[in-house]
Amino acid sequence: MATIDELDVIDGLRIVRIESLPFGQNTYVFFREGAADCAIVDPGFEPEAIVDWVAAHGLVPTALLVTHGHSDHIAGNAALRERWPDVPIMIGRGDAAKLGDPVGNLSAPFGLSLVSPAADRLLDDGEVLEVAGCRLIVRLVPGHSAGHVVFVVPDGRPPAVFGGDVLFHESVGRTDFPDGDAATLAAGIRGALYRLPDETVVLPGHGPTTTIGHERRHNPFVPDATSGR
Repeated sequence: MATIDELDVIDGLRIVRIESLPFGQNTYVFFREGAADCAIVDPGFEPEAIVDWVAAHGLVPTALLVTHGHSDHIAGNAALRERWPDVPIMIGRGDAAKLGDPVGNLSAPFGLSLVSPAADRLLDDGEVLEVAGCRLIVRLVPGHSAGHVVFVVPDGRPPAVFGGDVLFHESVGRTDFPDGDAATLAAGIRGALYRLPDETVVLPGHGPTTTIGHERRHNPFVPDATSGR
């Protein structure tokens, strides 16, 4: 059963985390206080919990933001699109094909044939989005998945990043999938994430929140040469 908690991490932006079984995957709903629109990041395997929470709070999603095309991060797309037919699905260009490919999205090895509706918008590195009253910068960080993107909230107090399966609390995403690569992931973390301010909150696809500063200093998988370690 999904667990739901509101994260008090960014002043001025309400963020709700919905952790769904069986993979402990984090879906995020974010919105401005008093606004009617919200955005949803990585709808997981318990979409009914997402639908119920969003509807109960009188919100309407205006974007489904997908960090990458693995099944636990796209499993809820079809149900949310059924509930809100006009909500666009946005994903990095390099992972878009996984939405309709059970082998590519890794559901087939679990005996599933999971597919998502096709993307409505393909995202590229450096692109700027305005969704749910929030400015997001898209950054491509491959290595866990070839087209994996993260969504940086540069104007947050503090800044934040919806990071998918790139950087976890003192860990990183798996790189043993067909299009994964450990060196590529480490380079992307150093180049796209470790350059963010230390106080930047990382909202990962699994596990608890962390900060860029903590990971630069303590992450055993991606040491940062500039941190003095």
